[in-house]
Amino acid sequence: MATKIKKPKTETFKVSGEDLLKKVKQIIHEGNIRQISIEDKTGKTILILPLTIGVVGTVLAPPLAAIGALAALLTECTIKVERKI
Repeated sequence: MATKIKKPKTETFKVSGEDLLKKVKQIIHEGNIRQISIEDKTGKTILILPLTIGVVGTVLAPPLAAIGALAALLTECTIKVERKI
């Protein structure tokens, strides 16, 4: 009997640099996330943030600080969210 492999659900959000950190925090708060990728307006991946169920609080502080620094440099970006099904 063959097993069926489920592909993760992917969502895409276009945000301005100033809204980047707020949107990422909102997505993480919603839960059920496998990975968040941030791309610049040309489509180049700048940051990939893998997430697991056990990731909370102080573990997320350094990546969120990096996202905050990116937000200052980007005028427009795309957030790709891979959710667990």
